[in-house]
Amino acid sequence: MKASETKLQPIIEGTKQYVVPLFQRSYSWTKKEWGILWDDIVELYEEDSPRTHFVGSIVTMPTVSVPEGVAKYLLIDGQQRLTTIYILLTLLREKAKENSELELAEEINNTLLVNPYKKDFDYYKLQPTQLDRETFQRLIRSESPNSNNPILDAYQFFERKFRQCNLDIRTLKKVVSNNLSVVSIVLDADDNPHLVFESLNAKGRPLTQSDLIRNYFFMRIHINEQEKIYAQYWKPMQDALGDNLTEFIRHYLMKSGDPVKQNDVYFSLKDKVSQGDALEYLKNISRFANYYQRLLYPEYETNVSISKALSRLNRIEVTTAYPFLLNCYDEYLQGKVSADEFLDILKIIENFMIRRFVCNIPTHGLNKIFPPLHLQIQSKNPGKFTEGVKSVLQAKGYPKNIEFRSRLIDAKLYGAGDRTIKTKLILESIEESYSHKEQVPFDDLSIEHVMPQTLTEHWQNHLGNDWELTHELLLHTIGNLTLTAYNPELSNDNFENKKKRLSESHLEINRYFCDKTSWRREDIERRSEHLSDIALSVWPYFGDETEEKKDQGGVTGTIPHKLWILGQNFTVQSWRDVLEQTMNTIADLEPDKFEQIIQQFPRLVGRDKKKFRAIRELKNGAFIEVNLSAKSIQGFCFQVLEAIELTSDDWKVEAS
Repeated sequence: MKASETKLQPIIEGTKQYVVPLFQRSYSWTKKEWGILWDDIVELYEEDSPRTHFVGSIVTMPTVSVPEGVAKYLLIDGQQRLTTIYILLTLLREKAKENSELELAEEINNTLLVNPYKKDFDYYKLQPTQLDRETFQRLIRSESPNSNNPILDAYQFFERKFRQCNLDIRTLKKVVSNNLSVVSIVLDADDNPHLVFESLNAKGRPLTQSDLIRNYFFMRIHINEQEKIYAQYWKPMQDALGDNLTEFIRHYLMKSGDPVKQNDVYFSLKDKVSQGDALEYLKNISRFANYYQRLLYPEYETNVSISKALSRLNRIEVTTAYPFLLNCYDEYLQGKVSADEFLDILKIIENFMIRRFVCNIPTHGLNKIFPPLHLQIQSKNPGKFTEGVKSVLQAKGYPKNIEFRSRLIDAKLYGAGDRTIKTKLILESIEESYSHKEQVPFDDLSIEHVMPQTLTEHWQNHLGNDWELTHELLLHTIGNLTLTAYNPELSNDNFENKKKRLSESHLEINRYFCDKTSWRREDIERRSEHLSDIALSVWPYFGDETEEKKDQGGVTGTIPHKLWILGQNFTVQSWRDVLEQTMNTIADLEPDKFEQIIQQFPRLVGRDKKKFRAIRELKNGAFIEVNLSAKSIQGFCFQVLEAIELTSDDWKVEAS
């Protein structure tokens, strides 16, 4: 058995063929795996000097070939990733043809995809399992597959992603072949490939990167010292962090400013340790592990205010800030930063993250913002650490007051995943802002929808003729949400009964309902504006610009001219055009997500035109409601993006 780290290019170049054995499963990667690979490749593409990115191992075994045949290898492990690479390269070939880059298309085809001078099965560099073979071969031959198959799904996924980006095909091809690396394991002829496959895919716990790192360290420490050093440094760190140990080491490596992918932790650490003393490096890691434990488990922090601030941060998922916070903790515990300054830094990060969450700014860029932040502050604002944090972060996608208030009014805050956790923190923070002398504990409180999630006949009558539209657009906005310990009791009750219960609450946030006689669209919108004004004081803009005036007009009365969505731009003349083009683009590029929109917004999108008052028909045969104000269209588009996990980077409108 021979193992070596190598780029993908020598794996797939040359006259050879990889055959997936019969005992392997058919191609089974899905959007999750495709998306991770695509994001990694695009990230490498955008780097000035792309690094090497490890994508896993490929285990092969040479087979006996006829003298005139190609060199054949059984593909024991790694068939999913290698098949995906071939699918992606096939797409790049087709895009090169479309762009009239025929020489590049021929190069990709003849050097990476096929054995051009061979015939029949030997023509193909990869032979998938029988279930996938016909679809794969038709793609290789530039023919349309005649049946659905996960391989075709993968091709179509990458094709949609490619249309959303303005990427140079030649550069992308270079990234795939030159910057993706694998560990190539070539078995000997007397190895049993079936047993090897079973051992590689055993149900036992796999060796983690932290296991590899531990072994790497102790191979470089004298055997007489290993037991003492293990007990003094490694074991306490392992006991304190458990399954988080690998992620801690990744964040530790990133605190110097460079991003490290999850698959690259071991190789990145090897590069660092090989340049110096392994024992000193381990001692330093052990010290920072104590800080990391406090980040994960704030109860270990003795300063009550800092502990509370860390707990709040953990509720809004700020793990991307951990590399920066490790540096802050180190300076705090060494006395270079005071407790008050450290607390201010934690509040600044909370402010930054809450505003970005409300404004639906993508989180994937955060891993480029926080790792170099400490170095940027030192170079830009030496000696003024807190002001330095503000100065750098305000230029990193930090929403100003106009955007924050506008989005908080109409954003769909309540929802799946961690949205509800963040929304509860927002409501709790608004309640705390009243400075009630007898603060109600929040642990037993939950979020209550004043207009309920399921409407009774009473509520339909109460809301009026547009009850369906009001329900779909305003149900999960902040104006319709509050905190209560009586969620089950209130449930779908009528407004009068809910008002009575909420008015008797000890929460200041619920005293708002005391003098309300109705709970219709205008009432919900008015409360959204009220709570948004309070939120501006809870998380004030920390930039150094003069305070902006509140947005009085919004989009009402404006005329849109340009729409940018999912990497494409369109000329539009009305907000109805904006809505139509938004839905057409999502249906084209993200058809599965379009079906989710129909499920979540049946009053606004559907296939039965009789359900709507004023309609436009989309290219896929569905219908949309267009009897909406500009404000409602904008709010609906924002909610659609949030519902299908797109972000503010995916949709922008230019209007005047």
